[in-house]
Amino acid sequence: MDALQNADGMPAVPFDEPWGDGALRAVFPAVSDDANKYTRGVLTVVAGSSRYPGAACLAAYAGQRMGAGYTEVVTCKAARQAILVTYPSMVVHELKTWTTGDLRSNARGARHAVCVGPGFDPDDADGARLVCDVLERAEIPVLVDGGGLSALGVPEAARLLVNRHDRGLATVLTPHGGEAVRLARSLNLNSSDPARLSLLLAASLEAIVVVKGPDTFVSDGERVVPMVEGTAALAKAGTGDVLAGMVASLLAQGVDAVDAAILGTTLHARAGVAAAERVTPVCVTPEDVIASIPDAVRTL
Repeated sequence: MDALQNADGMPAVPFDEPWGDGALRAVFPAVSDDANKYTRGVLTVVAGSSRYPGAACLAAYAGQRMGAGYTEVVTCKAARQAILVTYPSMVVHELKTWTTGDLRSNARGARHAVCVGPGFDPDDADGARLVCDVLERAEIPVLVDGGGLSALGVPEAARLLVNRHDRGLATVLTPHGGEAVRLARSLNLNSSDPARLSLLLAASLEAIVVVKGPDTFVSDGERVVPMVEGTAALAKAGTGDVLAGMVASLLAQGVDAVDAAILGTTLHARAGVAAAERVTPVCVTPEDVIASIPDAVRTL
């Protein structure tokens, strides 16, 4: 469906129809009978900080629950111990002993993706440098979320994103509405409309952009796909970290970047609905959303 001319005279946002179950099923990653943990996808989650250690836990566990066969977490010392105690199946590395060169060696030829930025302190220069290092050196799909998005409003980062696109490497950015507005302003893009923001940012940065909100919009820079199944139950700190892990997990399993963004946001919304049915919309926590991912998957 194509929107008509806007009332303010700006060109209309070119909308596609929201995806139905048939389209979602068509891109859902199948599990083959001879699968192993590497062929099911390696997910590296570079997340968390001493200020926000829980983000690493949420993103990594959501990625594991979404189907990645081998999930590893790279995080600060404060978050490392919490993950080891809470999720003993995780492989956890401390940030000070890890380099982006490890992204080349850990997957053993398997499908591989990296999620960077959930729980990063947006004012931390070291975190910004790490995001840029991942964008430059990772020869695999990359998702940037949370505090990591603050690193993208400078010319160097924009150059790295365009370079990744030119090399055929997928990059997905998952800002909420406020983060999208701030990123757009740093790039001299003028809009506060979330659908238009997804389009403008995607076109400017040569990335797939997911602008999260009551309705979520996914754009490749040419078209915008709305996802309108969300629930106010997801308006809790930490649910964005869950979404980042889910979408990155799908990337690790070989799903195309646009498809992963649409499928991941829809399943995230359905998990939120399922969690609200179980514990009421008032009481939903990010952990409830992760626990409800299987309910969302069963809808397909």
